[in-house]
Amino acid sequence: VAERAARWRHFVLRSAALLEATIDFADEEVPVDVHPEVNDLLNIFCGELIKELKGQSAAERLRNGFEVAILGAPNAGKSTLLNHLAGRDVALTSDIPGTTRDIVEVRYDLDGIPVTFLDTAGLRTSSDEIEILGIERAVQRAANADIRVLLWTSDWVCPEVLENLIDVRVAAKVDNGSGISGLTGNGVDELLITLSSALSERVVDVGVLSSERQFDCMSMALDHVERAQSILREQLGDELAAEALRDAAHSVDSVIGAMDTETVLGEIFSQFCIGK
Repeated sequence: VAERAARWRHFVLRSAALLEATIDFADEEVPVDVHPEVNDLLNIFCGELIKELKGQSAAERLRNGFEVAILGAPNAGKSTLLNHLAGRDVALTSDIPGTTRDIVEVRYDLDGIPVTFLDTAGLRTSSDEIEILGIERAVQRAANADIRVLLWTSDWVCPEVLENLIDVRVAAKVDNGSGISGLTGNGVDELLITLSSALSERVVDVGVLSSERQFDCMSMALDHVERAQSILREQLGDELAAEALRDAAHSVDSVIGAMDTETVLGEIFSQFCIGK
């Protein structure tokens, strides 16, 4: 953490020093336009930190388990697939549509990655108040899941609210060929390989921030730097941008140590021929 945070600290410190040099020592030997370098430094800072913060989300999922929601119409074979994955009957299966009302969860070790599969209520238009509540819960939980697997059938239309969220589509109740069947196991291994590949990519980007406090501090630092970028972009004044960077510096301070006014001045004097 310290090594990477020190790098980010340098970007903020250098950017603040460049801007404050133009403000406080305008009559001295200071580059006329420091903004290109400042913009480059802040772009690198934001790019690296955004990736890091996303990695922390993956790290939390790695600890608690990724969620994979199984979606589809009633009787699309969702509960049967879940039972196949669990190796036992954990979800009630029936030919009667609307059997699944609550979300049923199964923990699964997917090539060393903890996964929770979610069996959700069949998605359809219904007049049953309890079933409607189950469908609403299914949609909400699916929206928050890491991956959404749709078991589709030719006579069913995916609700618009989920259309753009689906990650994996596979034909339902296909005993042989291209599709999936929890009853026969057809296509299950292929689905698990697809999910393992997708989740492995996220695990690779696991971040180095070790606590929720560090995550919060660096999130605040990113907010402040993005505010500084907006100020510079809209030409609202180097003073306001430098102030935003000082706020960012304080947030980084909370992770690796102090960055006070003397530190910024030291950077200014080390970079420019001021007062010499």
